[in-house]
Amino acid sequence: MTSRVSRPESRYQQVARNIRNDIEAGRLRHGTVLDSTKKLAEEWGVSVFTITEAMKVLASEGLVINESRSKRVVNAPDQLRRTEIRLQRPRVVLVGGYPGSGKTELGRILARETGWPMLDKDTLTRPVVEAALEILGQSPHDRESEAYLSRIRPREYEALQDATNENLQCGNSVIVTAPFIREFNDPAWMARTRATYEAANASVTVVWVYCDPDSMLTYVRRRGAARDAVKLADWPGYLSGINTDFRPPGAHVVIDNCASDTPLQGQAKNLVKAILAEDS
Repeated sequence: MTSRVSRPESRYQQVARNIRNDIEAGRLRHGTVLDSTKKLAEEWGVSVFTITEAMKVLASEGLVINESRSKRVVNAPDQLRRTEIRLQRPRVVLVGGYPGSGKTELGRILARETGWPMLDKDTLTRPVVEAALEILGQSPHDRESEAYLSRIRPREYEALQDATNENLQCGNSVIVTAPFIREFNDPAWMARTRATYEAANASVTVVWVYCDPDSMLTYVRRRGAARDAVKLADWPGYLSGINTDFRPPGAHVVIDNCASDTPLQGQAKNLVKAILAEDS
């Protein structure tokens, strides 16, 4: 499948958007002193000028305060606010997207907005997956081999679904984040999953996070995860094998994580409002 690059962003916009997402997701806390411009430039693999321009954007939005020429502080007092939304019927929000699209960041923002638990596939399963791969004689960072795809990956999603079901049995709504690429492409899987959750008296919202390939590359490089090594070794080859224009069949919500669209925080708030409207 081919990939279509659309709405390219400048590098400073990419960096600003990702730092904004980290603030809104709670990874960068209110009052945190950011690293120096030089250190941030090294971390993101960009020029000092790019970081300076990104900081201007964040300062204009009030997310960063320049206390001096060399000291920038995160300004996100809303992080201290606690919210818990209880619905008449528990809600399962399935958040999918390609690596580096921002699905985990969106999940964290939704969790902060609602007080609902967030279940992330990698967080829940990575240590066990890495141990299992080593037992099979594979690299613990392998996510490409047939051994992983046929023997390990299905178990990851089973564990994720079991954790979701346990929350539903307790009456909790839950936010579930994973790539879901194969799953959202499989009508039978989607039908089974919806039926399982509806049998537990839960409603389902399917969310797909879109992000342009250049921005995905910026984020994947920055996070430096060993499991991304194969993708980064041949990024054009990786892109040629995915369809960035993919959208899940059936009812779903698209979150556009590009600088040209509303920031994730605003889109998350709108999604929560839509869910509350459906529940009323």
